[in-house]
Amino acid sequence: MQTRHTCVPELLDVIGSTPVVRLRNLTTHNEAQLIVKLESANPAGSLKDRPAWYIIEQAERTGLLATGGTIIESSSGNFSIALAMIGASHGYRVIAIVDPKLTPTNRGLLEAYGAEIILVDEPDDSGSYHKTRIALANRLQHQIPGSFRPDQCFNPLNSEAHYQTTAQELLDQADHLAAVVCTVSTGGQLGGIARAVKERSRVVEVIGVDVEGSTVFGGEPRPYLTPGVGLSWTPSNLSDLSLVDEVYKITDEDAYQACRTLVRSEGLLAGVSTGAALTVALAKATRGHPGEQVAFLASDRGERYLATAFNDDWLSAHGLTTTADPEALRKRAQELMPYSTRPAEECANHLPGLAAELGSPSPALVPSDRRWDRC
Repeated sequence: MQTRHTCVPELLDVIGSTPVVRLRNLTTHNEAQLIVKLESANPAGSLKDRPAWYIIEQAERTGLLATGGTIIESSSGNFSIALAMIGASHGYRVIAIVDPKLTPTNRGLLEAYGAEIILVDEPDDSGSYHKTRIALANRLQHQIPGSFRPDQCFNPLNSEAHYQTTAQELLDQADHLAAVVCTVSTGGQLGGIARAVKERSRVVEVIGVDVEGSTVFGGEPRPYLTPGVGLSWTPSNLSDLSLVDEVYKITDEDAYQACRTLVRSEGLLAGVSTGAALTVALAKATRGHPGEQVAFLASDRGERYLATAFNDDWLSAHGLTTTADPEALRKRAQELMPYSTRPAEECANHLPGLAAELGSPSPALVPSDRRWDRC
Protein backbone atom coordinates (compact mmCIF):
# COMPACT_ATOMS: atom_id res chain seq x y z
CA MET A 1 0.00 0.00 0.00
CA GLN A 2 1.31 3.40 -0.96
CA THR A 3 1.97 5.69 1.99
CA ARG A 4 0.12 8.98 1.81
CA HIS A 5 2.07 11.94 3.14
CA THR A 6 0.21 14.97 4.41
CA CYS A 7 1.59 18.28 5.50
CA VAL A 8 0.34 18.92 9.02
CA PRO A 9 1.16 22.46 10.18
CA GLU A 10 2.79 23.36 13.45
CA LEU A 11 0.96 25.59 15.92
CA LEU A 12 2.43 28.88 14.74
CA ASP A 13 1.83 28.02 11.09
CA VAL A 14 -1.92 28.44 11.57
CA ILE A 15 -1.70 32.09 12.60
CA GLY A 16 -3.79 34.10 10.15
CA SER A 17 -6.37 33.11 7.54
CA THR A 18 -9.11 34.05 10.00
CA PRO A 19 -12.75 34.03 8.85
CA VAL A 20 -15.01 36.99 8.12
CA VAL A 21 -18.69 36.79 9.09
CA ARG A 22 -21.61 39.18 8.67
CA LEU A 23 -23.73 40.40 11.54
CA ARG A 24 -27.47 39.98 11.14
CA ASN A 25 -29.27 41.93 13.86
CA LEU A 26 -27.65 45.30 14.57
CA THR A 27 -28.36 46.94 11.19
CA THR A 28 -31.49 47.21 9.06
CA HIS A 29 -32.04 46.31 5.39
CA ASN A 30 -31.82 50.03 4.52
CA GLU A 31 -28.26 50.32 5.89
CA ALA A 32 -24.83 49.00 5.06
CA GLN A 33 -23.95 45.49 6.21
CA LEU A 34 -21.59 44.98 9.15
CA ILE A 35 -18.89 42.35 8.63
CA VAL A 36 -16.32 41.32 11.22
CA LYS A 37 -12.98 39.51 10.91
CA LEU A 38 -12.61 37.00 13.74
CA GLU A 39 -9.04 37.45 14.95
CA SER A 40 -9.96 35.43 18.03
CA ALA A 41 -9.49 32.38 15.78
CA ASN A 42 -5.70 32.77 16.05
CA PRO A 43 -4.07 30.16 18.34
CA ALA A 44 -3.37 32.50 21.26
CA GLY A 45 -6.73 34.16 20.74
CA SER A 46 -6.03 37.61 19.30
CA LEU A 47 -4.88 39.62 16.30
CA LYS A 48 -1.59 40.26 18.15
CA ASP A 49 -0.53 36.72 17.24
CA ARG A 50 0.22 38.06 13.76
CA PRO A 51 2.77 40.81 14.52
CA ALA A 52 4.25 38.86 17.45
CA TRP A 53 5.16 35.88 15.28
CA TYR A 54 6.05 38.06 12.28
CA ILE A 55 8.60 39.96 14.37
CA ILE A 56 9.99 36.91 16.19
CA GLU A 57 10.36 34.86 13.01
CA GLN A 58 12.26 37.72 11.36
CA ALA A 59 14.49 38.02 14.45
CA GLU A 60 15.26 34.31 14.17
CA ARG A 61 16.09 34.63 10.48
CA THR A 62 18.42 37.59 10.98
CA GLY A 63 20.16 36.25 14.11
CA LEU A 64 18.72 38.83 16.50
CA LEU A 65 17.20 36.00 18.54
CA ALA A 66 18.90 32.65 19.03
CA THR A 67 17.92 29.38 20.69
CA GLY A 68 17.52 29.82 24.44
CA GLY A 69 17.29 33.61 24.17
CA THR A 70 15.05 35.96 26.11
CA ILE A 71 12.15 37.99 24.73
CA ILE A 72 11.37 41.19 26.67
CA GLU A 73 8.28 43.26 25.93
CA SER A 74 6.13 45.99 27.42
CA SER A 75 2.57 44.67 27.21
CA SER A 76 -0.18 43.94 29.71
CA GLY A 77 -2.36 42.20 27.17
CA ASN A 78 -2.61 40.29 23.94
CA PHE A 79 0.86 40.98 22.54
CA SER A 80 2.61 39.58 25.62
CA ILE A 81 0.26 36.58 25.61
CA ALA A 82 1.13 35.91 21.96
CA LEU A 83 4.85 36.18 22.77
CA ALA A 84 4.40 33.81 25.71
CA MET A 85 2.81 31.26 23.38
CA ILE A 86 5.70 31.63 20.93
CA GLY A 87 8.23 31.36 23.75
CA ALA A 88 6.68 28.13 24.98
CA SER A 89 6.66 26.70 21.45
CA HIS A 90 10.22 27.72 20.55
CA GLY A 91 11.96 27.51 23.91
CA TYR A 92 12.45 31.19 24.72
CA ARG A 93 12.33 32.89 28.10
CA VAL A 94 9.64 35.58 27.97
CA ILE A 95 9.52 38.61 30.28
CA ALA A 96 6.32 40.67 30.17
CA ILE A 97 6.47 44.22 31.56
CA VAL A 98 2.94 44.97 32.74
CA ASP A 99 1.02 47.59 34.72
CA PRO A 100 -1.85 47.58 37.22
CA LYS A 101 -4.38 47.27 34.36
CA LEU A 102 -3.28 43.65 33.95
CA THR A 103 -6.42 41.58 34.44
CA PRO A 104 -6.47 38.40 36.51
CA THR A 105 -7.30 36.45 33.35
CA ASN A 106 -4.35 37.83 31.40
CA ARG A 107 -2.03 37.19 34.36
CA GLY A 108 -3.29 33.62 34.45
CA LEU A 109 -2.70 33.18 30.72
CA LEU A 110 0.84 34.56 30.92
CA GLU A 111 1.65 32.30 33.85
CA ALA A 112 0.10 29.29 32.10
CA TYR A 113 2.46 29.79 29.15
CA GLY A 114 5.41 30.20 31.55
CA ALA A 115 6.10 33.91 31.07
CA GLU A 116 7.76 35.97 33.81
CA ILE A 117 5.81 39.06 34.88
CA ILE A 118 7.26 42.37 36.09
CA LEU A 119 4.74 44.93 37.33
CA VAL A 120 5.37 48.66 36.82
CA ASP A 121 3.15 50.77 39.06
CA GLU A 122 4.72 54.18 38.45
CA PRO A 123 2.57 56.28 36.09
CA ASP A 124 4.23 58.40 33.42
CA ASP A 125 3.57 62.09 32.78
CA SER A 126 0.34 61.28 30.91
CA GLY A 127 -1.14 59.32 33.83
CA SER A 128 -0.66 56.05 31.93
CA TYR A 129 2.17 53.53 32.28
CA HIS A 130 3.37 53.13 28.69
CA LYS A 131 6.52 55.25 28.95
CA THR A 132 7.74 53.80 32.25
CA ARG A 133 7.07 50.25 31.02
CA ILE A 134 8.95 50.82 27.77
CA ALA A 135 11.88 52.47 29.55
CA LEU A 136 12.23 49.45 31.86
CA ALA A 137 12.01 47.01 28.97
CA ASN A 138 14.78 48.89 27.16
CA ARG A 139 17.01 48.79 30.27
CA LEU A 140 16.47 45.07 30.72
CA GLN A 141 17.41 44.44 27.12
CA HIS A 142 20.82 45.98 27.75
CA GLN A 143 21.27 44.04 30.99
CA ILE A 144 20.24 40.53 29.87
CA PRO A 145 22.59 38.79 27.42
CA GLY A 146 20.93 37.21 24.41
CA SER A 147 17.74 39.22 24.83
CA PHE A 148 15.51 40.67 22.13
CA ARG A 149 12.92 43.46 22.24
CA PRO A 150 10.07 43.04 19.74
CA ASP A 151 9.32 46.70 20.56
CA GLN A 152 5.76 46.66 19.21
CA CYS A 153 5.30 50.41 19.64
CA PHE A 154 8.21 51.31 17.36
CA ASN A 155 9.07 48.25 15.28
CA PRO A 156 7.86 48.79 11.68
CA LEU A 157 7.32 45.05 11.31
CA ASN A 158 4.23 45.48 13.50
CA SER A 159 2.34 47.30 10.75
CA GLU A 160 4.05 45.24 8.05
CA ALA A 161 2.50 42.08 9.48
CA HIS A 162 -0.99 43.53 9.12
CA TYR A 163 -0.18 44.97 5.69
CA GLN A 164 1.02 41.61 4.38
CA THR A 165 -1.59 39.38 5.99
CA THR A 166 -4.62 40.84 7.80
CA ALA A 167 -5.41 43.48 5.20
CA GLN A 168 -4.85 41.25 2.16
CA GLU A 169 -7.12 38.58 3.63
CA LEU A 170 -9.87 41.06 4.44
CA LEU A 171 -9.74 42.69 1.01
CA ASP A 172 -10.06 39.28 -0.63
CA GLN A 173 -12.89 38.19 1.69
CA ALA A 174 -15.09 41.29 1.33
CA ASP A 175 -16.81 41.94 -1.99
CA HIS A 176 -18.54 45.32 -1.50
CA LEU A 177 -16.31 47.03 1.02
CA ALA A 178 -17.12 50.70 1.73
CA ALA A 179 -15.14 51.24 4.95
CA VAL A 180 -12.72 49.50 7.31
CA VAL A 181 -12.77 50.48 10.99
CA CYS A 182 -9.62 49.89 13.07
CA THR A 183 -8.79 50.71 16.68
CA VAL A 184 -5.38 52.15 17.45
CA SER A 185 -2.82 51.58 20.18
CA THR A 186 0.64 50.70 18.87
CA GLY A 187 -0.52 51.62 15.36
CA GLY A 188 0.23 48.30 13.70
CA GLN A 189 -3.34 47.32 12.84
CA LEU A 190 -4.45 50.75 11.61
CA GLY A 191 -1.17 51.64 9.89
CA GLY A 192 -0.76 48.35 8.02
CA ILE A 193 -4.39 47.97 7.00
CA ALA A 194 -4.66 51.60 5.89
CA ARG A 195 -1.68 51.23 3.57
CA ALA A 196 -3.00 48.06 1.97
CA VAL A 197 -6.55 49.36 1.58
CA LYS A 198 -5.48 52.60 -0.09
CA GLU A 199 -3.16 50.74 -2.45
CA ARG A 200 -6.07 48.53 -3.52
CA SER A 201 -8.79 51.20 -3.61
CA ARG A 202 -8.79 54.90 -2.81
CA VAL A 203 -12.58 54.75 -2.56
CA VAL A 204 -12.73 52.51 0.53
CA GLU A 205 -12.62 54.63 3.69
CA VAL A 206 -10.21 53.86 6.52
CA ILE A 207 -11.54 54.89 9.93
CA GLY A 208 -9.40 55.13 13.08
CA VAL A 209 -10.85 54.60 16.56
CA ASP A 210 -9.28 55.89 19.77
CA VAL A 211 -10.58 56.17 23.33
CA GLU A 212 -11.20 59.42 25.18
CA GLY A 213 -8.20 60.09 27.42
CA SER A 214 -5.70 58.74 24.89
CA THR A 215 -3.70 61.26 22.86
CA VAL A 216 -2.74 59.20 19.82
CA PHE A 217 -4.58 61.84 17.79
CA GLY A 218 -4.08 64.73 20.19
CA GLY A 219 -6.36 66.01 22.92
CA GLU A 220 -6.04 66.13 26.69
CA PRO A 221 -4.70 63.03 28.47
CA ARG A 222 -6.62 61.40 31.29
CA PRO A 223 -6.96 57.87 32.70
CA TYR A 224 -9.27 55.48 30.88
CA LEU A 225 -10.42 51.88 31.36
CA THR A 226 -10.62 50.54 27.80
CA PRO A 227 -7.81 47.99 27.27
CA GLY A 228 -6.05 47.51 23.95
CA VAL A 229 -6.83 51.02 22.68
CA GLY A 230 -4.95 54.27 23.16
CA LEU A 231 -1.49 55.65 23.75
CA SER A 232 -0.04 58.99 24.83
CA TRP A 233 1.61 59.71 21.47
CA THR A 234 1.13 58.96 17.76
CA PRO A 235 2.98 55.67 17.20
CA SER A 236 5.56 55.44 14.44
CA ASN A 237 3.73 52.45 12.97
CA LEU A 238 1.05 54.98 12.07
CA SER A 239 3.51 56.83 9.85
CA ASP A 240 1.15 58.23 7.19
CA LEU A 241 -2.00 59.78 8.64
CA SER A 242 -3.07 60.87 5.16
CA LEU A 243 -4.21 57.27 4.62
CA VAL A 244 -6.76 57.63 7.44
CA ASP A 245 -9.98 59.33 6.35
CA GLU A 246 -11.60 59.91 9.73
CA VAL A 247 -10.83 59.48 13.41
CA TYR A 248 -13.39 58.88 16.15
CA LYS A 249 -12.91 58.96 19.92
CA ILE A 250 -15.24 56.82 22.00
CA THR A 251 -15.87 56.69 25.73
CA ASP A 252 -15.25 53.78 28.08
CA GLU A 253 -19.02 53.50 28.35
CA ASP A 254 -19.31 53.13 24.57
CA ALA A 255 -16.71 50.38 24.39
CA TYR A 256 -17.93 48.30 27.33
CA GLN A 257 -21.61 48.51 26.47
CA ALA A 258 -20.98 47.72 22.79
CA CYS A 259 -19.08 44.49 23.51
CA ARG A 260 -21.86 43.42 25.90
CA THR A 261 -24.49 44.23 23.28
CA LEU A 262 -22.55 42.36 20.62
CA VAL A 263 -22.72 39.07 22.48
CA ARG A 264 -26.35 39.50 23.53
CA SER A 265 -27.62 40.53 20.08
CA GLU A 266 -25.29 38.63 17.73
CA GLY A 267 -23.85 35.79 19.82
CA LEU A 268 -20.28 37.02 19.28
CA LEU A 269 -18.26 37.12 22.51
CA ALA A 270 -15.40 39.56 21.98
CA GLY A 271 -13.34 42.01 24.00
CA VAL A 272 -13.67 45.67 24.88
CA SER A 273 -11.58 47.05 22.01
CA THR A 274 -13.92 45.18 19.66
CA GLY A 275 -16.77 47.08 21.31
CA ALA A 276 -14.97 50.33 20.54
CA ALA A 277 -14.61 49.35 16.89
CA LEU A 278 -18.22 48.16 16.70
CA THR A 279 -19.58 51.50 17.95
CA VAL A 280 -17.86 53.37 15.13
CA ALA A 281 -18.54 50.68 12.51
CA LEU A 282 -22.22 50.84 13.39
CA ALA A 283 -22.14 54.63 13.04
CA LYS A 284 -20.74 54.22 9.51
CA ALA A 285 -23.17 51.41 8.63
CA THR A 286 -26.27 53.35 9.70
CA ARG A 287 -25.16 56.16 7.38
CA GLY A 288 -24.31 53.74 4.58
CA HIS A 289 -26.34 52.20 1.79
CA PRO A 290 -27.73 48.71 1.12
CA GLY A 291 -25.19 46.53 -0.66
CA GLU A 292 -22.22 48.20 1.04
CA GLN A 293 -20.07 46.53 3.71
CA VAL A 294 -18.45 48.13 6.74
CA ALA A 295 -15.72 45.92 8.22
CA PHE A 296 -14.14 45.83 11.66
CA LEU A 297 -11.99 43.35 13.57
CA ALA A 298 -12.94 41.24 16.58
CA SER A 299 -9.53 41.66 18.13
CA ASP A 300 -9.63 38.96 20.80
CA ARG A 301 -11.71 36.48 22.78
CA GLY A 302 -14.34 37.80 25.15
CA GLU A 303 -13.55 35.14 27.76
CA ARG A 304 -10.62 37.36 28.78
CA TYR A 305 -13.11 39.94 30.04
CA LEU A 306 -15.53 37.79 32.03
CA ALA A 307 -14.24 39.35 35.26
CA THR A 308 -14.53 42.92 33.93
CA ALA A 309 -16.69 43.82 30.92
CA PHE A 310 -19.11 40.96 31.53
CA ASN A 311 -19.21 41.31 35.31
CA ASP A 312 -21.98 43.60 36.57
CA ASP A 313 -20.32 44.20 39.94
CA TRP A 314 -17.05 45.26 38.29
CA LEU A 315 -18.86 47.62 35.92
CA SER A 316 -20.85 49.21 38.74
CA ALA A 317 -17.72 49.67 40.85
CA HIS A 318 -16.12 51.57 37.95
CA GLY A 319 -19.11 53.79 37.25
CA LEU A 320 -20.22 51.98 34.10
CA THR A 321 -23.75 50.82 33.36
CA THR A 322 -24.60 47.13 33.05
CA THR A 323 -27.07 47.25 30.18
CA ALA A 324 -26.75 45.60 26.77
CA ASP A 325 -29.39 47.34 24.69
CA PRO A 326 -29.14 47.21 20.85
CA GLU A 327 -31.39 50.25 20.40
CA ALA A 328 -29.34 52.29 22.86
CA LEU A 329 -26.18 51.28 20.98
CA ARG A 330 -27.73 52.25 17.64
CA LYS A 331 -28.81 55.61 19.05
CA ARG A 332 -25.34 56.31 20.42
CA ALA A 333 -23.75 55.29 17.12
CA GLN A 334 -26.08 57.54 15.12
CA GLU A 335 -25.15 60.49 17.34
CA LEU A 336 -21.41 59.84 17.10
CA MET A 337 -19.42 62.44 15.16
CA PRO A 338 -15.81 62.30 13.93
CA TYR A 339 -13.11 63.70 16.15
CA SER A 340 -11.22 64.63 12.98
CA THR A 341 -11.79 64.39 9.24
CA ARG A 342 -8.27 65.63 8.49
CA PRO A 343 -6.03 63.63 10.85
CA ALA A 344 -2.91 64.22 8.72
CA GLU A 345 -3.26 67.96 9.29
CA GLU A 346 -4.63 68.00 12.83
CA CYS A 347 -3.56 64.97 14.81
CA ALA A 348 0.19 64.28 14.78
CA ASN A 349 1.56 63.81 18.30
CA HIS A 350 4.89 62.08 17.74
CA LEU A 351 7.20 61.25 20.63
CA PRO A 352 10.80 60.25 19.82
CA GLY A 353 13.31 58.73 22.18
CA LEU A 354 11.61 55.59 23.53
CA ALA A 355 12.41 53.11 20.78
CA ALA A 356 14.74 50.26 21.66
CA GLU A 357 18.22 50.77 20.27
CA LEU A 358 18.46 47.18 19.06
CA GLY A 359 16.11 44.63 17.61
CA SER A 360 13.89 46.57 15.22
CA PRO A 361 14.78 45.27 11.74
CA SER A 362 13.73 47.14 8.64
CA PRO A 363 10.61 46.10 6.74
CA ALA A 364 12.88 45.84 3.70
CA LEU A 365 14.17 42.59 5.19
CA VAL A 366 10.74 41.00 4.84
CA PRO A 367 9.95 39.27 1.52
CA SER A 368 6.97 40.85 -0.21
CA ASP A 369 5.46 37.43 -0.88
CA ARG A 370 5.47 36.52 2.82
CA ARG A 371 2.94 33.78 3.70
CA TRP A 372 2.27 31.94 6.93
CA ASP A 373 2.35 28.31 5.88
CA ARG A 374 5.65 26.62 5.16
CA CYS A 375 4.41 23.32 3.68
